[in-house]
Amino acid sequence: AVPAIFIEAPVTGLGLDKKGHLGAPPMSRPREVGWYSDGPSPGEKGTSLIVGHRDTETGPAIFLNLNALHKGDKVTVTRADKQTAVFSVDAVETYTKDKFPDDKVYGSTGRPELRLMTCGGRFNKKDGYASNVVVFAHLTSLKKQKV
Repeated sequence: AVPAIFIEAPVTGLGLDKKGHLGAPPMSRPREVGWYSDGPSPGEKGTSLIVGHRDTETGPAIFLNLNALHKGDKVTVTRADKQTAVFSVDAVETYTKDKFPDDKVYGSTGRPELRLMTCGGRFNKKDGYASNVVVFAHLTSLKKQKV
């Protein structure tokens, strides 16, 4: 959930394709996000990655307004173990695909962090979006759900 931009979304596990690129949720489910399930769970030490579409051919998708987040906005992830990981946004950056900083985005910082990512920048039908929008956030609390 990302209350600042009115997002609540189901999460599906994602892996890497044959070229080593992270997959994305199916275009037929534009309101769903995907978590890189071979990485740390949100709230565990390391960098967790959640991706979603900005739009589809039929209209807006879950991360349409991801670039509208600001430092201090909250992101919550309810984990399979029923704990809720609460993250605070540190920065929102847009990178062209040819200058994407893999180490900065995917690298571990030694603490639990979260990256939310979608497409951005200029769009053309042949090549798609020219950039990626990345939200950088760090864990502020891990809460057990009350039964």
